[in-house]
Amino acid sequence: MRRERGIWQVILIIFILGAIIGGLIGTVGGYYLVSNKNKTSSTEISNNILPTQEVYVPSALGSFEKDIVAIVKKTMPAVVNISTITLVEDFFFGVYPQSGVGSGFIIDPKGYILTNYHVVERARKIEVTLSEGKKYTGKVIGYDKRSDLAVIKIDAENLPYLPLGDSDKLEPGQFAIAIGNPYGLSRTVTLGIVSALNRTIIEPNGVRLENLIQTDAAINPGNSGGPLINIKGEVIGINTAIKSDAQGIGFAIPINKAKQIANKLIKEGKIIYPWIGIRGYAITSDMLDYIKFPVNKGVVIAEVVPGSPADKAGLKGGNRIIYVDGTQIIVGGDIITKIDGKSVDSMEELRSEIQKRKVGDVVEITYIRNGKEYTVKIKLEAMPEDISG
Repeated sequence: MRRERGIWQVILIIFILGAIIGGLIGTVGGYYLVSNKNKTSSTEISNNILPTQEVYVPSALGSFEKDIVAIVKKTMPAVVNISTITLVEDFFFGVYPQSGVGSGFIIDPKGYILTNYHVVERARKIEVTLSEGKKYTGKVIGYDKRSDLAVIKIDAENLPYLPLGDSDKLEPGQFAIAIGNPYGLSRTVTLGIVSALNRTIIEPNGVRLENLIQTDAAINPGNSGGPLINIKGEVIGINTAIKSDAQGIGFAIPINKAKQIANKLIKEGKIIYPWIGIRGYAITSDMLDYIKFPVNKGVVIAEVVPGSPADKAGLKGGNRIIYVDGTQIIVGGDIITKIDGKSVDSMEELRSEIQKRKVGDVVEITYIRNGKEYTVKIKLEAMPEDISG
């Protein structure tokens, strides 16, 4: 009996030991098996392309994207890089060369290129690089500081050129594509919309630019002179300026204005502006809350330029300064209400009407002085080149 009990005890101990050893072997073996399996899976993943899921793209959006790509490919060959060398005079360093970069675009297969005046201003050397990399020496055919436009020419023919659109038909919300060389990064494309129309800005050199196109297509230094293009691939504006303290606010000169100026520059080499020689401002509803004008609308003459047509005709500027909400306003001058019988409510309207005439034309100005209405005939003269307004 004891012997049998001893045998069973031995068998039980052997069974327990076998279970423990088997468990250890299973655990260790399982660890290495899983580890090797993971290594194999990792190797397989790294050596194979992961399966991709098909993405749905609306047909209209896909078509639009293809259209944008096609427009860029078609217009890019006519967009050029403009590099300049100017001489800068400094009190400490004397005279030294300074390089600049901008953009432009070909408007005629004979090599005429439209750009901004400030891109080529005072340039001693102009180098034009085409999209395929070929370089030419550029020559200024003519420039107009007041509109910030210039035409240069390269000695080449049968060049690709851009069709010019109709900026008078633009509406906010339309797509706009800017192409140029921002910071020297050639052939850069940005897409946006026409944000607004008829904007007015004053450039750092004091030039006042009116009726500009505002766009959120990214524009940076170096984009100046490049084209702003519509969805048809037509030029609608010349990228000109940015608002440095903002994002997504750029400005372009309407192409309709640029067409007229470019044609005159190519034919005559310069632009002669008629003027009467005043500086003024429009009467606004806000002003009427603080200032008692004899009329509610019109252009108040703040200053008459000495020797100008307006001065010769006897028009008078303001004689005292007042402050409205911190803004300095010169009052007491004549108030122009009409030109040739047509009402004018702002300096922009007055300038626009004068620019429709030629040097030597006579205009009739209706104005208010001391509450009474008068008329005077003024002969338009050429605006001096050193006058910015």
